Amino acid sequence: MLPVKLNTVKHVRRLKQIVVVLLKYGFDDIVERLDLPGKLLLKKVMPVKEHLTAHERVRRALEDLGPAYIKFGQIMSLRSDLLPAELIFELRKLHDKVPAVDISEIRQQIEGHLQQPIDTVFCQFEDTPSAAASLAQVHRAVLRDERQPVAVKIQRPGIRAKIESDLAIMELIAGQLHQRMEAAAVYDLPQLVKEFKRTLLRELDYQREARHMRIFKANFADDPLVHVPELYDDFCTEKLLVMELVNGVKLSEVSPNNSEQRSEMARRGLSLVVKQVLEDGFFHADPHPGNIIVRPDGQVSLLDCGMVGRLTDDMRFKLTDLIQAVVNKDEDRLVDILLDLTHGHDVCDRQRLQQDILDLLDTYHSVPLAQLNLGRFLANTAEMLREHHLRFPQNLAMMIKALITAEGVARDLDPELDIVAEIHPLLKKLIAEQWKPENIWRALRNNLSHVWALQRQLPQRLNQIVEKLEQGELAIKFRHENLDRLHHTLEDIASRLTVAIIIAAMVIGSSLIVTANAGPTLLGYPALGVFGYLISALLGLWIVVNILRSNKW
Repeated sequence: MLPVKLNTVKHVRRLKQIVVVLLKYGFDDIVERLDLPGKLLLKKVMPVKEHLTAHERVRRALEDLGPAYIKFGQIMSLRSDLLPAELIFELRKLHDKVPAVDISEIRQQIEGHLQQPIDTVFCQFEDTPSAAASLAQVHRAVLRDERQPVAVKIQRPGIRAKIESDLAIMELIAGQLHQRMEAAAVYDLPQLVKEFKRTLLRELDYQREARHMRIFKANFADDPLVHVPELYDDFCTEKLLVMELVNGVKLSEVSPNNSEQRSEMARRGLSLVVKQVLEDGFFHADPHPGNIIVRPDGQVSLLDCGMVGRLTDDMRFKLTDLIQAVVNKDEDRLVDILLDLTHGHDVCDRQRLQQDILDLLDTYHSVPLAQLNLGRFLANTAEMLREHHLRFPQNLAMMIKALITAEGVARDLDPELDIVAEIHPLLKKLIAEQWKPENIWRALRNNLSHVWALQRQLPQRLNQIVEKLEQGELAIKFRHENLDRLHHTLEDIASRLTVAIIIAAMVIGSSLIVTANAGPTLLGYPALGVFGYLISALLGLWIVVNILRSNKW
């Protein structure tokens, strides 16, 4: 059953809404296993009549459940190392376009953050939003003093409280599914929801998005072809962002009649993302065409910087080694790097993994290097790792999605683009950086520091172990995993045994009453004995149905 802390009126009401959506799209089994409140009454919900695949039903259910679940689906669409390609394809269709909030509420919200009337800051403010999503909406305006056109991004009123409520319920559902569904255990849903919660709550902090924009601006300061919108810090808060209005066309909307411009934009957009990943280690996690604008002067501008990824220097160098191993068809080195970069290798069959990697390399080495589809190779690699129960850390999974998206957009603009040739200069630069004397010295110094710390601590730790042995205080702790499932099973067994004992006692008592012919009669038989038999039969039938429904017979 649900934890007591979630059994409040607001959570129960929301849980019932979730049950309705799950039943509507045919997820009866999940509802049964979750044991959500009101499920028996809500089973009258009519399922959708359309013919939908399982993956389409997942996507439609997430859309109906609202902002938090839509965002969860969008972020999970980055995890090709965890989910099948068909589900990833559906999740990428998720959209969160919703009706705009009433302008009076928006004005009140903005004035609350500005701590002054809108008209004193803006000489023009468009009441109709230029974009409206589930978390925020954007209005065009003109600053009164600077006479500068700006975009005002304002968070929807009360959205954080709704998100936090949904996140609490999501954590509950993830924990229940992890315990009660073996098929879900492999995905470690509680950990995924934990990562998602951290990502989403950060995305709700616009001060953090403003910091991301400043970092991008600094990273591209020497590149005249890349533009990051100016921020107006005096008007930016945790829920309000005021930035330069960027005019132009989306990257995918560059005129199809201008093949030269499309080819140039393809190379520029690809190099923009590859530089972020391999050189800066700080990248836009969702570089889809709507977030990359081509300005009239030809500059490429980055928008919506709320979701970013970070890679350490060590990760960037390992990625370089990985690409080299692919080019050289070095499956041994590739296996070592992948095992080093992923989680779950304690249950991995290295020999089978190496064979699968060799098969994958054979497939891609059968085509000229210029025709290598890097995005498809990364997607296939992630799918192969998923079959071996290996998964990337979140930042690496986001990086793979960013590269796949960037390559897809580039190939749409210029199908003849040589992806490998475009990223080769950056790879050479990163390899050279890896072997710079200062980087080698830093790595050596770190290793020596660890060794020095170990030799200082080792005698003391050994002495502590010996003292505990002498005093008989040395204890070995065992950590049991998945005991919750065993706990639930034992509770079910105990409950059924208790009911069975009660039934047996009632049958015996009823038999004694019938034998003694005591009390009032019903159709010539002692009434108490008859009622005892009926109640025993009903309880026995309930136990049988319960066992059959739980598939434990």
